[in-house]
Amino acid sequence: MFKRVLLFLATNILIIITISIITNLLGLHSYLTSQGIDYRSLAIFCAIWGTAGAFISLFMSKFIAKKSMGVNVIDPNATKTEEEQNILEIVHGLARKAGLKTLPEVGIYQSPELNAFATGPTKNNSLVAVSSGLLQRMNREEIEGVLGHEISHVTNGDMVTMTLIQGIVNAFALFLSRLVAYVISAGTTANQNTDQQPVAGSGGPMFYMLTTVFDVLFTLFGSILVAAFSRYREYRADRGGANLSGRERMISALQALQRNMQPEDTRAPSLSTLKISHKSIGFRALFSSHPPLELRIARLQKTK
Repeated sequence: MFKRVLLFLATNILIIITISIITNLLGLHSYLTSQGIDYRSLAIFCAIWGTAGAFISLFMSKFIAKKSMGVNVIDPNATKTEEEQNILEIVHGLARKAGLKTLPEVGIYQSPELNAFATGPTKNNSLVAVSSGLLQRMNREEIEGVLGHEISHVTNGDMVTMTLIQGIVNAFALFLSRLVAYVISAGTTANQNTDQQPVAGSGGPMFYMLTTVFDVLFTLFGSILVAAFSRYREYRADRGGANLSGRERMISALQALQRNMQPEDTRAPSLSTLKISHKSIGFRALFSSHPPLELRIARLQKTK
């Protein structure tokens, strides 16, 4: 547990330091001038801060997933157990059928949950991992459905697409929060200025306080948009899984997941969006990366 927390903290500190160095070298912290906002500098500043962290996380995604979930990667050239051989054959068979030029790494992580995920910076540098609980409690046809879904995520380039969308939403949230904070703080300062002199754009306590508040608010709204697209990509991966492994196998896989929603492994919350199944109820469904399993099953059953 301590190692996972340390890894998480080290990763985020590295990201923050890297971005800070880049923005300082480019002189982008001075987007507030005596004439007001330098929109060009602000836009570049927000673009870097909004997207850099997402892309650094993407490039480190395989490493982080392996370490945080304890994924045991199967070596295709080494002696394997029957279970490992079967999983490797299924994943690589589906990958070839999907037309992937480079076969993904395949791994197993020890967990009682029924789940699997795909990650990696590109479709030619990916990892597909399955839980030991899924292998123990699903039959081969259901496993093929699950892995067809994960291979579809890889072939669709969903890891890169989600990173781009998250980065763009982050950048807009940062830009809007600073724009609105400046307008409010500048207007308030002008009203309090009895001489009605032009207001300097160097910021102040109110500006930075409002920026923090609006960062949280706009990021929250942005998360709803990102989650909505994530749910769309899950429906698309279900269709892709049905095409690769067969519609009935994909439906059977989702039904098996529906029957076995518990337990859910919470060791790496950031990976929940990558897994084939993740449950959210009530108001939290707005921020859920996955649609309800019953809706996913119903959509597949309507397809021909």
